[in-house]
Amino acid sequence: MPRKYISLLCFLLGLLFYTGCQKPAEPITKTAFYFDTMIQITLYDNTEEALIDDCFQMAAAYEQLLSRTAAGSDIDQINQAAGQPVSVSSDTIALLEKGISYYALSGGAFDLTMGPLSDLWNISGNPGTVPLPEEIASALSHVGTDRISIQGNTVTIADPLASLDLGGIAKGFIADEMKHYLNEQGVTEGIINLGGNVLTLGPKSNGSPYVIGIQKPFSQEGAPLLSVALTDGTVVSSGVYERYFQVGEKIYHHILNPADGYPYDNGLYSVTILCQSSADADALSTACFGLGLTEGLALIETLPDTEAVFITDTYEVIVSSGMGEKIPYTLYEEPTADTAP
Repeated sequence: MPRKYISLLCFLLGLLFYTGCQKPAEPITKTAFYFDTMIQITLYDNTEEALIDDCFQMAAAYEQLLSRTAAGSDIDQINQAAGQPVSVSSDTIALLEKGISYYALSGGAFDLTMGPLSDLWNISGNPGTVPLPEEIASALSHVGTDRISIQGNTVTIADPLASLDLGGIAKGFIADEMKHYLNEQGVTEGIINLGGNVLTLGPKSNGSPYVIGIQKPFSQEGAPLLSVALTDGTVVSSGVYERYFQVGEKIYHHILNPADGYPYDNGLYSVTILCQSSADADALSTACFGLGLTEGLALIETLPDTEAVFITDTYEVIVSSGMGEKIPYTLYEEPTADTAP
């Protein structure tokens, strides 16, 4: 595919945003820090900054509701309940039910109860210490979304030492809620980026799509390996390069396998999902990474209006059958393996 250059709009934690040549003279953009990352919202057809501020208030409210590290949040209360039932909000129930459905769809590759393993590995703060096998086995014994029971608005986890972690789906859910709110306010043109969970509000007034770059794994400059053209949808990536530490030549990353407790070692660097719902894309990017190239691609082919881009550890780009015709994409360079640690 020929090389193509498109003007850069912005870069935020793993995804590059590009626009076509024509755009309104005065789009409004604001950034803030939530979910331990920078988020950014850009509106092209509305100049009311208050709408973006409302979205930031939604982010703050949902963070206090769904974060496992926010004291008193629904998730914190469930995790601290030691197996006792907890009454939570309808939003929390909806998100848990969606996560449970992806646990079933992926055969357990997507799991909501990875808290014990996440705490043990502590990838973001780990100076390079690999947990002992017996420590991993102990944490793993408390993992399993099938232990979650929901009755109305009451949640119970059968294992008192189990711990919910909604990091693989919560940002997508929140991004969807923001988009729904902006659409209700009449906004039809813009971009929501929650630290790599990207939604486009479209189509653009000039008829052109949003062009979103997918990062080349381990690129020091955050350079894109390819771009995709999207009219009104979402793009979410999960990759080993986002959070990891290295011991010798071995990379230990944050996408942990609920089957054995170790970071996946399956020949993939990243998986990107393109669909309508960011919550779906969020869960599927993790699930398909865990399933691996063959099974992950097979799952995508069974889902309507859902496409995927897999980048292997040799920088080979493999796409689902709807990419190209339904969702055009452009490779920027021949895949190379010269940027991995």
